[in-house]
Amino acid sequence: MSDELATTITDLYRSLGDRPAFDAHLHPDLTFWESDADSLLSGLSALDDLRDRRATRASGPAPISVAPEYLHADAWGDTGLVRYVLRARFADARPDECFRVTDVLRREDGSWRIVHHHAEAVR
Repeated sequence: MSDELATTITDLYRSLGDRPAFDAHLHPDLTFWESDADSLLSGLSALDDLRDRRATRASGPAPISVAPEYLHADAWGDTGLVRYVLRARFADARPDECFRVTDVLRREDGSWRIVHHHAEAVR
């Protein structure tokens, strides 16, 4: 079951850039903490608002890859917990950006979906 969780997270970031495919891994009522958000956010509409704000602040080319590393996954019945480092790599001279991430997942109808996401930038 831990392999299923790791695969879910890996598939999530492989679909980055395709909102419907990415969001299919998320529960519609998810809650999340992000380093650039000053409060707990809830729901896909709040995530879309955060994405749109980030797009207006973006400078330079997008990362050439965004992928999880050092995944640790545990499952207890239909509840899962995955901890990992998310690394964004750039083609230019910018250093990698890394985030410590914890995701809580719930299995519904045979698939795992993130119900809580916590990402903290590592400086």
